[in-house]
Amino acid sequence: MKRVLRARRSRVVAGVVAVTLTAAGLGTWATDTWPFDAKDRYCWGAWEEDSGPEFLGDEAFTDGKGSRTAEETALGPRRTTGRCTVAIHAPGYVGDDPDDSMDTRVIVDYGPAPRSAARRMEWINDYLGGRAVPLPDGLPGATDGNHGLLVLPERCDTRDGRPTAITLDATATSSEDGHVYPGTVRLGGSRSVAALMVSVANRAMAKTGCAPAKPLRTTSPVLTLPEERETFFTRACRIRGLEFDRKTAMDLAYQVGTVGRDLQSCSVRTNDRGEGRVFDALMVSAPRLAALFDGTTGSKAAARGWRGTGVFADGYKVVRADCAGRPMILLMLAPSLHETTPYFTAFTDAVTERVGCAPVAPGGSDR
Repeated sequence: MKRVLRARRSRVVAGVVAVTLTAAGLGTWATDTWPFDAKDRYCWGAWEEDSGPEFLGDEAFTDGKGSRTAEETALGPRRTTGRCTVAIHAPGYVGDDPDDSMDTRVIVDYGPAPRSAARRMEWINDYLGGRAVPLPDGLPGATDGNHGLLVLPERCDTRDGRPTAITLDATATSSEDGHVYPGTVRLGGSRSVAALMVSVANRAMAKTGCAPAKPLRTTSPVLTLPEERETFFTRACRIRGLEFDRKTAMDLAYQVGTVGRDLQSCSVRTNDRGEGRVFDALMVSAPRLAALFDGTTGSKAAARGWRGTGVFADGYKVVRADCAGRPMILLMLAPSLHETTPYFTAFTDAVTERVGCAPVAPGGSDR
């Protein structure tokens, strides 16, 4: 009888152990920890290893050799700015020398628009100008496939009224000469950049306590594609009034960006690698994008005869006016030109005529 009882107790204990181990196994599977393979997560848990674009997978390495590291600052209800960085070191990427390497950094910033008006103008143009196209599904932001900006809902604004945004940037640096290669990091294109920013935005808003009832989503493709950079011209961006003489134009190139109801951009650069700015012109009308300019356009007309309010400062001109019940912001950045009013006037006239609004610049007429 004792042997029978001991055998029964052994079977019960074995069964309890088996159930415990099974439960433990289910628990570790549910939390994606040992003994199952766990995938690293980045940017407050928004991105998972081996998901989406190349920089999150083994394709980012050279012949399987390399390393990926990540850093992020803590976010919370009282810590509403933060940065996450995914860094990839790929040895032998540049050339035949095994000591050569390429270091890639994908950086996401979560926080408000810059406080300084001049800095904010540059920041806005960096992300909305050039070859940037609007984000899909009505999301307030833009991307050119290499970097991007997403403005978050009003409930995330700072106490002084500045909108909070997600920005994404990527750079690659050669160890051979220290040269930075912008636009060489494979992020998967404009649609992928939009999805990357949306996933981070949802996580970050949840951590800082300003998440909307429904998470942000993006399911549609990016439909608008910018035109290619143009050289050998006399009229920039095909806008009447943005003319240059042939000799000057031979050393310039222009880029038509988005031309839509919510966003329009035109930039002129020197032809030497396109790095020297002649001017950048930008129109913004989408309400949450226009909110980025709040507090920077003054309280009176920019100059005599100009409609709305604005500021003509060293390095930039900005005007805010009503257009069919919506705000319209017109901006020109031109550090290399002493007198930009004629160019700014030509751009504003072209925009208001196209969208059917009253002219903003003096001397115009309703069309």
